[in-house]
Amino acid sequence: MIIGTAGHIDHGKTALLKALTGQQGDRRREERLRGITIDLGYLYASLGESDLTGFIDVPGHERFVHNMLAGACGIDFVLLVIAADDGVMPQTREHLAIVELLGIRRAFVALTKIDRVDAPRIAEVRLQIESLLQAGPLAGTPIFPVSSIDGQGIDVLRAALIEQAAHVRSNRDNGHFRLAIDRAFSVTGAGVVVTGTAFAGQVRVGDELTLSPSGRSVRVRGLHAQNQAAQQAQAGQRVALNIAGDRLAVEQIRRGDWLLSPELQAATRRIDIEFTLLPSEARELRHWAPVHIHLGAQDVTGRIALLEGEFLAPGGHVHAQLLLNAPAHAVHGDRVVLRDQSAQRTLGGGRVLDPFAPPRNRHRQARLAQLRALGGETLEDILPGLLPSAINGLEPGLLERQFNRPRQTWRLPDEALQINTRLGPRLFDRDTWDYLEQTLVAALQRFHETQPDELGPDRDRLRRYALPQLDRPLYLALLEQTLATGKVEASGPWLHLPEHRVRLSDEEESLKARLWPLLESARFDPPWVRQLAGELDVEEDRVRHLLRKLSRIGELQQVVKDLFYPDSTIRLLANQVLDMERQAGVIRAAAFRDQIQLGRKRSIQLLEHFDRIGLTRRFGNERKVRPDSALASEVELRWSADNHFPASPEAI
Repeated sequence: MIIGTAGHIDHGKTALLKALTGQQGDRRREERLRGITIDLGYLYASLGESDLTGFIDVPGHERFVHNMLAGACGIDFVLLVIAADDGVMPQTREHLAIVELLGIRRAFVALTKIDRVDAPRIAEVRLQIESLLQAGPLAGTPIFPVSSIDGQGIDVLRAALIEQAAHVRSNRDNGHFRLAIDRAFSVTGAGVVVTGTAFAGQVRVGDELTLSPSGRSVRVRGLHAQNQAAQQAQAGQRVALNIAGDRLAVEQIRRGDWLLSPELQAATRRIDIEFTLLPSEARELRHWAPVHIHLGAQDVTGRIALLEGEFLAPGGHVHAQLLLNAPAHAVHGDRVVLRDQSAQRTLGGGRVLDPFAPPRNRHRQARLAQLRALGGETLEDILPGLLPSAINGLEPGLLERQFNRPRQTWRLPDEALQINTRLGPRLFDRDTWDYLEQTLVAALQRFHETQPDELGPDRDRLRRYALPQLDRPLYLALLEQTLATGKVEASGPWLHLPEHRVRLSDEEESLKARLWPLLESARFDPPWVRQLAGELDVEEDRVRHLLRKLSRIGELQQVVKDLFYPDSTIRLLANQVLDMERQAGVIRAAAFRDQIQLGRKRSIQLLEHFDRIGLTRRFGNERKVRPDSALASEVELRWSADNHFPASPEAI
């Protein structure tokens, strides 16, 4: 258990810890000379239990609240210290507000210096404390009158703390390791040492970690947990790590940095939170106000963007986005405390909802609905509300970082569906995925109704027409599913519904019967559109329209503008290409020209057409057949069956 103090300056926090542990907290020379705590102090002692308890002694002076916040972020239990002679003071209220904002719900109040006052004064201050706590989450917190000078009440307080330690169990050790660094120093003969509170997970000697936000890789050479040498440490402990890395120097590490398992490394500058403005604030908070943001042990400046209005009244709650002036690390559920621009007073705080907040559309109702869903405590609580609004699904890797939950620990809801894409898996709500499929099929039906003369769009055109908002890898996975189930069919590059066919009119059938022999008889050098039109004495536009229609239904292939080859002739040319590669290992334009006995320009046009339809791939001045080409596989299959290729287009 980690116990932290809180309270006004000179109310006896350090003296109380000395009475409880027998150890001196203020170890710096300037602290002993001035008689006040300036920075964080750390003590480790056994209160009577088998394990050591860690104590964090925080400064009480208003000028050192930023140091208090750096230490308070990782404590399990707070000792709110209030002197009987002074009673409740300004920093008592501010420290209490910070404790409540940090979500710390285990606490005792130590009513110190009772040796200086009489019984009526103790009773009076007790009433002040009860009134102070009454409206907040720590109402009813036990109050222990003590004297650090003569030892009154110390044993009773110690026994109560031992009992609390037995009930404190960390539920964070199933996540990836993360430690908030609050000190970094160099030890002769050992190198760089960092200390902090382990927020989650476990770490062992020899582990590879990442220093965030820099992303530098380091290795754990040795560690101490709760001030004792150990081979491993876990969440909820004070940990000192001796780390090593390439050219690593202590000057490169600052308070507020993190040591993380590599899976968690993803620094951010935009964080969505649920925010509460303290009721004690004298004025409302404006949108885009400059603030100091305390996250973990880090203090970074930035601005707060209110997502539901331009102003927030004292005591109000709102969703907000923090825009940081320096990169930070956070996961869902982390607590943040905001102070004003001059760092003179605490404004409020809240809880991290999304550490990877989007830069755009943050005010839209769909985004606010996502933030409301993210208000749950666990991933299992949140997914049922989050999945239906995720039109592009949820990326498991991002969720793992966002919630610090390794995937093997997830319990997915029944309505969750994992879709595998070329860029990895995505999680979808089953109803959402079914809706996307229905939308795709319905859009294709509309396309057929508006373009009856076309067999269908290609896949990219259909995406633009049906689901432009869907990420391309997800669209391809959806399309593959509809093709596999037969709800959509493909004819070459064209997609269409199974029952849809492009039909030629009687006039078009008559024109086709006249021009088709001209295309086939010319073999590798078919006539151009204008030549066909002149030969048949038909308008060029009529010929061009019919040839394009025939190409859409797969009977022709357009090599360049106004030059169409019968599909059977293209297959013969593909035969030539495959045969050339089998003999020479590569395809060269000059050899292909000699093989088909056409000019260089036409040969290059045909080879570039083969590149476009995926038969070949160009490497400099040479080409090779693509191993994944469907056309190549089809031609090879025919060659394997017959051991030869037919000599005429009609034979294919």
